[in-house]
Amino acid sequence: MKKLVSIVIPAYNEADNIFVIAESIKNVFSSIHYDYEIILVDDGSADHTLEKIKEYSNTSENIFFLEFSKNFGHQLAVKAGMDHAYGDCVISMDCDMQHPPELIPEMLQKWEEGFEVVYTIREEDKALSKGKRSSSSLFYKLLNWLSDIDLEPGAADFRLLDQKVVNIFRNFHENEPFLRGLVKWLGFKQYAIKYNPAARFSGKSKYTVKKMFRLALHGVTSFSIKPLYSAVYLGFIFSFASILYIPYVIYAFVNNVEVSGWASMLMTIVFFGGLQLIILGIIGIYVGKMFMQTKNRPNYIIRSTNIQNK
Repeated sequence: MKKLVSIVIPAYNEADNIFVIAESIKNVFSSIHYDYEIILVDDGSADHTLEKIKEYSNTSENIFFLEFSKNFGHQLAVKAGMDHAYGDCVISMDCDMQHPPELIPEMLQKWEEGFEVVYTIREEDKALSKGKRSSSSLFYKLLNWLSDIDLEPGAADFRLLDQKVVNIFRNFHENEPFLRGLVKWLGFKQYAIKYNPAARFSGKSKYTVKKMFRLALHGVTSFSIKPLYSAVYLGFIFSFASILYIPYVIYAFVNNVEVSGWASMLMTIVFFGGLQLIILGIIGIYVGKMFMQTKNRPNYIIRSTNIQNK
């Protein structure tokens, strides 16, 4: 009996990419000896993505879909797909063709060799500006320094997980999961494959600078309390620095020396005020995450699906 491979693909406003990615996967599996199923997760798209998914699912018995009631985000869309995927292994990949389906046979080969997690690392795109590449490198350095995980630069959401790993994922109910970090945190026997990303077939990236910054904050605060310790260390450092200013104040008072420089004083006040707000913001993020988690709301809501017909 052939092993079944479940492929999870989140889709948000990807109407023009559905047919292309599904047919590319079909071509790949036509030359390897595995059964496969595709689970497309519509993440509250505003275009005709859902219609395209349903239309394509009617052409094959191994194409399934999940429709979210609204946009819950990429990470929860992947999580929902994995929650409903019961193949011997599960592969998650994006819908825009930047994750090359041609890499799937190599991923399956490593899985057959005994690796329970086969993840991919995106090679540095030389076409990007130096500033963009530097900021990306800085992002991973800061993430690794501030958190308790070790992510390689370029780590992508294109990965293969053995079903035993997916079973553990189903028990996670974090309202804002950071899947790249969770995969590293889980352990198991892992193998990394490097790849060169292809150009998007259609549409534009959904990850804006704001979303990337928010993802970074989630990544750090989900796996570490180092930012809280950093806030304490900063408090001690600046408190000690302020003590060093006392001798000058005493000297100016005794010698009746006018303390000038209101502008620098104002800048100092503004600086420390901003620092306090940053520290309060860090604490607030952790408190907010606990608040949202204790509500115990469902992570996502499925409006419709054809999976029950499997």
